[in-house]
Amino acid sequence: MERFPYVRNAKARIRGGEQAPMLRGEATFSQQREGVLITVRVQGLPHSDTGFFALHIHEGDSCGGKAFAETGGHYNPGDDLHPMHAGDLPPLLSYHGGKAYLQVITDRFRLHDIINRTLVIHSGTDDFHTQPSGNAGEKIACGVIRRIN
Repeated sequence: MERFPYVRNAKARIRGGEQAPMLRGEATFSQQREGVLITVRVQGLPHSDTGFFALHIHEGDSCGGKAFAETGGHYNPGDDLHPMHAGDLPPLLSYHGGKAYLQVITDRFRLHDIINRTLVIHSGTDDFHTQPSGNAGEKIACGVIRRIN
């Protein structure tokens, strides 16, 4: 049985933690025929030598706990190796003083599968091979993915 079978749109309000207190933004999710369209807009990313920040959907349903500990690990219902987890997304690229914009479509999950899960921004660049999380660094921001009408 599907968790939320009729979800068409969702949103996550993203807030930074102790390492990135000025980080704010939102992600929208829209179920399309081809997959889920994800649009992320953030500002206040901290300085990074590369400008890239790993972005993942995590299995947890809360941004609580010290350093977002309640987000759990990557959303990975197929028990796949990284970077083939369902929750692995392309990284954010910071520009113009800590802003980032990303739009991507993925068919690794349906929108109803990720409702009440968390979207996490990490401090590092995803290396796309280190197991289990791509050596992505600490969790610096989080938002819970909520259904919207």
